[in-house]
Amino acid sequence: MIQPISTFELTSSQTTYLDARMQAVSRSFALVVPWLETPLNYYLATAYLLCRVVDNIEDCLQPTAWKHARFSEAVQLLELPDLAVDILARWEREDWPGLTAGEAQLMGPTTGGPLWQIYAAIPTPSRQVIHRWVLEMITGMSRLDAPDQRPIFVEQQGILLPAEEADYNQYCYVVAGTVGHLATELVIEHYRLPDAVANTLLQTCEACGRGLQKTNIVKDFAEDLTRGAAYLPDEWLREVDYTPLALHGAPAGWSRKVLDNVLAELDQATTHVLALPYHTQGYRMAGLMCLLPALQTIRFAANRHDKLFTTEHHVKISRQTMARCVWDAKSMVSDNDAVVRYTTKLKQEVQSKF
Repeated sequence: MIQPISTFELTSSQTTYLDARMQAVSRSFALVVPWLETPLNYYLATAYLLCRVVDNIEDCLQPTAWKHARFSEAVQLLELPDLAVDILARWEREDWPGLTAGEAQLMGPTTGGPLWQIYAAIPTPSRQVIHRWVLEMITGMSRLDAPDQRPIFVEQQGILLPAEEADYNQYCYVVAGTVGHLATELVIEHYRLPDAVANTLLQTCEACGRGLQKTNIVKDFAEDLTRGAAYLPDEWLREVDYTPLALHGAPAGWSRKVLDNVLAELDQATTHVLALPYHTQGYRMAGLMCLLPALQTIRFAANRHDKLFTTEHHVKISRQTMARCVWDAKSMVSDNDAVVRYTTKLKQEVQSKF
């Protein structure tokens, strides 16, 4: 078995910190990270939490100019993490409306400080990967309000929407496709993968992130409306007279179009997992732990497509289904044929519902 490139280790208090923060911000991703080998698990947990810092700035209900100032400070932290003491102390004095207490704590020195200390200690090659892609996310998020750069948003019935399908895709790239690139570059480095494998992974990694984001957009559609946003494009919603924005439902053909678009991304995510050599057991398992719940979520949505985009819009798989995903992932982690059979059958089930 090929040995990882680094023997980077954390103290027990640092590993406890990462575990606690991951559980606090994303229970679903917290289930994925433990399957990864060390130190890849530390790198990806740290990177994910840094991305959440960026998300928190964007999600905060402050004016655009205020957000841009915080984004600029986040860029400084990526380049010089030793500045965390001063910058996080300033952030602690700021108001963070729209964030939960836990999210706001991550922006201050007590809870946020250890994250930047861990980031600073990561070996240079891996830290540079994290720096590059978190910076790309910051750059993209800082442009979300720009009227002349994709993704362009428009307002309909008081709800902000991506204008066109290209804007929908670009938004998903900014918030999740970047994470796909980040994780994949760390994986290529960690396992020292050959160029042929690396090229396939790099070609499909963006769709992995977009597919997971689009799954969440379908799942959270009704909840997002309460916050004045919907992430399906205006170009599509116009076709059905915007009835989903009032939770008045949509024709079956339109709902299928939405789900088929997600499945196309998850097809690429499947190709990504299949391209991973069997010796990359940790990341194959992590990939399946992302892919299978997403596919099951789309299956769940298809099974009750008549309720989609209505007041009964509820798209969340059960704990039992999630447990089954874990079992299935374990059984398929070293069997590409089984992965193909599973994904093919599930897609056929989705199509049969329309």
